[in-house]
Amino acid sequence: MSDQYLHGVRVIELNQGTRVIRTIATAVIGVVCTAEDADAQTFPLNTPVLITDPTAAIAKAGKQGTLSRTLDAIGDLVKTPTIVVRVAHSEDQSTMNTNIIGTITEQGEYTGLKALLVANTVCGFKPRILGVPKYDTQEVATELASICKKLRAFGYISSNGAETRDAAIQYARNFSQRELMMIHGDFISFDVNTSRNDVDYAVARALGLRAKCDKEYGWHKNISNVEIDGVVGVTKPMSFDIQDDSTDVNLLNAKNISVPIKFNGFRIWGGRTLSSDTLFAFEQYTRTAQIIADTFGEAFDWAMDKPLTPSLVKDMLEMINGKFRYWKSLGYIVDGNAWVDPEINTKDIIKDGKFYIDYDYTPVPSLENLNLRQRITDKYLMDFAAKVAAA
Repeated sequence: MSDQYLHGVRVIELNQGTRVIRTIATAVIGVVCTAEDADAQTFPLNTPVLITDPTAAIAKAGKQGTLSRTLDAIGDLVKTPTIVVRVAHSEDQSTMNTNIIGTITEQGEYTGLKALLVANTVCGFKPRILGVPKYDTQEVATELASICKKLRAFGYISSNGAETRDAAIQYARNFSQRELMMIHGDFISFDVNTSRNDVDYAVARALGLRAKCDKEYGWHKNISNVEIDGVVGVTKPMSFDIQDDSTDVNLLNAKNISVPIKFNGFRIWGGRTLSSDTLFAFEQYTRTAQIIADTFGEAFDWAMDKPLTPSLVKDMLEMINGKFRYWKSLGYIVDGNAWVDPEINTKDIIKDGKFYIDYDYTPVPSLENLNLRQRITDKYLMDFAAKVAAA
C-alpha cells in the first residue's frame, strides 16, 4: 500500500477470499504402442501425441503393431483425451523392452514410457491411466509402476503370457505397487485389418473402461463388473460362479488378479490392486488418494509468496473443506476434513515461511462380498386359519 501524499481518492483493490478448487482431469489415457506403418507425421516415434478421439485417429495408426487395435479398444468404450507414444518394433525381446522402457538421450529427449513424463509439457495433459498393451513384460511392467508413481497415475498390466491360473498367481508375486492392477487373460474381437477374430488386449480395454467409469460414474468406482462393448469372447475361459468361492476366477481375485469373463455380457471381474498395503487394496482407494493429492497440490499456486496471515490460512482451509463437502455430496468420498495443528506450526516454523495444513478423508469402499442370510420359518402359518376364513 502506497504512503505517498495524495490530495484525492486512492482505490486499493484487495483480492482476498476463497477460490474454487477444480478437480484435476482424471480420464486422460497414456499408452505406448507399436505401428511400423503408422503415419509418421501424426505419430512420430518416441513423441507424446495427444488425440481427442481415439476412433477418429485409427485411420493414421496403420495396420501393423498394437496401435490400431488399442485405439479401437479404447474408442469402443469412450471418447477421451489419449496420449500416444509410438515406439519402434523389434523381434528381439531385449531390444523391444529397451524401446518401450525408454531413456533420456544426451540431447535431453525422453523416449518410450519416459516420454509420458513430459506429456503435460508437450501436450498440455497429464496422463492418469497408463498401459502398454501386449508388450508389458515384467521389465516393462516394473518401469510402468515407476512412471505411475511419478505421475500419480494408475496402470494396468497383463500376466505376461502366463498360461495357467497358478502361473499368473506366481507372476503377481513380483509386484506390490498400489498403482497397478493385473489382468489374467484377454478378450477376443473382430479385427478389420485381418478380417478375423483375434486377441483384443484386456489392458487396452481396461484403459478405456477406466476413463469411461471416470466420466459416467466417477473415480470412486473401480472397473470391475462393468459391461464391455466391442468384444465377442475371452482367450482364457475359466470357471466362474457368483455364489461359489472355489472357482478359478474367485481364486485369482483372492490373489488380487482381475479376470475377463463372460457373465451377462463381457466384463472384467475384480477391482483390487497389487498393493501390499491393505489401505490401498481397491483400485478406487489408490485413485482417490492420487486425485485428492494432485487436486489440492495444484490448487494453491495463487497463495504462494503472499503474506502469511490468519485470513490467508482460513481461506485455504475453507477451500479444502468446501471441496470435501462437494465430493461428499457426489458420493466420491465418505467424508473429509482439514484443520491446522498448532503443535507443528510453531513460531519458528512460521517465521521460516513454512506452514502445515492437515486433512484426512475416507474413500468409498466397494461392495465386494454380499452376504444374504436366509432362514426358514413357520411363523407365517400361525394365522393361516384366520386368513382362510377371511378369504
